[in-house]
Amino acid sequence: MVSFSRQNGHSPRPRLKRLQELQTEIYRQLQLLLPDQVAHYDSFQSKVSGSPLLRMDILERHPYTQFLRLTYQFNDNEQQELAPDAHIRIYNDARLAEVTSFNPDQGFQRTASPWYPQHYIFQRSWRQNQALDKWLSYLIHQGHSLASMRPSDDKISGNPAMPIKETTNTH
Repeated sequence: MVSFSRQNGHSPRPRLKRLQELQTEIYRQLQLLLPDQVAHYDSFQSKVSGSPLLRMDILERHPYTQFLRLTYQFNDNEQQELAPDAHIRIYNDARLAEVTSFNPDQGFQRTASPWYPQHYIFQRSWRQNQALDKWLSYLIHQGHSLASMRPSDDKISGNPAMPIKETTNTH
C-alpha cells in the first residue's frame, strides 16, 4: 500500500488515484492535439516556429481505444532522429490516456509479469506518465494544436534516439 507520507522531504509518493488524475490530464492535453481527421488518416505532423517537426502515427484503432506514436523528428545531414518516442494508449470511454513506452521496440519487451514486483511496475508507470504530461504541456505551450496538426503522406521513419535503460530496484 502506498501512503501519503513524505519521503526524504520530497513530494508524496504516487498513489493510484493520483496516477488516474495524471492520465485524465494526459487525455485532456491529447484532445488539444488530435485533429478531427484522426478517423480518416493514419499519420500527422505539426510544425511551429522554434520547434522540431512533431510527428504522430495512429498505430491501432478500436471501438473504445486508440494506440498512437508521438515523437519529434530531428533531421541532421540526411539522417533522422526520433526523440522522445512515446507510444500512447487512449481510452476514449474512460477519458484516460497513458504512455506505454518511450522505446520504439516496446512491442518486443516484457513490461509486466506476475513475477515483477508490483511496486516497480507502478513506479515505472508513474515516472513515464509524468514525463509525458510535462512533454505534452511543453508541446501545447510551443503552439502545437489542432490547427497546426496536418495529415502526412508518410509514416514515422528514422533512427530512434538511444533508449534509456531502466534500472531494476529489487528492494
